[in-house]
Amino acid sequence: MILAVWLLAWSFNASLATLDGTWPRKVVPAIFGLTLLVLWQMAVRLYDISPVILPAPSDIGLRILSSLPVLWADFVQTFVKGALSGYVIGCGAAVVTAVLIDRSPFLQRGLLPVGNFVAALPIVGIAPIMVMWFGFDWHSKAAVVVVMVFFPVLVNMVAGLKASDSMQRDLMATYGASYWQTLVKLRLPAALPFLFNGLKIATTLALIGAIVAEFFGSPIVGMGFRITAEIGRLGLDMIWAEIAVAALAGSAFYGLVAWIEARMTFWHPSQRK
Repeated sequence: MILAVWLLAWSFNASLATLDGTWPRKVVPAIFGLTLLVLWQMAVRLYDISPVILPAPSDIGLRILSSLPVLWADFVQTFVKGALSGYVIGCGAAVVTAVLIDRSPFLQRGLLPVGNFVAALPIVGIAPIMVMWFGFDWHSKAAVVVVMVFFPVLVNMVAGLKASDSMQRDLMATYGASYWQTLVKLRLPAALPFLFNGLKIATTLALIGAIVAEFFGSPIVGMGFRITAEIGRLGLDMIWAEIAVAALAGSAFYGLVAWIEARMTFWHPSQRK
């Protein structure tokens, strides 16, 4: 029965994927995701899988509906206070630092290798240190997020500032443009595609960093705290509910950044249809 449902959904989706237009591109992934949920539900019910091992999607949905106030409080604590604030601070600092590196060959040779070293540090080693430094509230989670998003954005921004070629910079010089005029009118626009690549990578890193940081210390609210607490109670439905909220929040955050990118870099070949 499970195989038959999978083959039927696969053939239907494959036929839709061959069609042109906007709506097939939106419908195909929706049908694919819905098919996975249906197969998940069927497997749990038909094979009588224990909810301690794997709860059914219907059980997770009921838990979400019955725990909306708790999930909302966890979302605000982890995403809005921890992940989003750290994301803004880390990405903003990375852009400013990239401009300084572009102006200073010393920083370019000295800071980037250190940045690669710090970026390779495991989050499970950084998170408890930040909790000890900044306390158990959202400040320590924001600090972990800053460390995680800073260097990916920095590396992409430094590469983006080098995207304009020498002929374009020479043309600006013949117009008598200063460094800052060239930066604002030529080099920053040319760096936007690189910058948004880093920003999109940082959207997922920010939420992951905030959740993992809560494993090492948090007030009695937050996604990471809730997952840790429910593990001890074998509340797998609540854990999956938190995972679902985190996945939706991360996807929406990524989609928002991608939407802003499409509006700001409409001139770039990657945005042409």
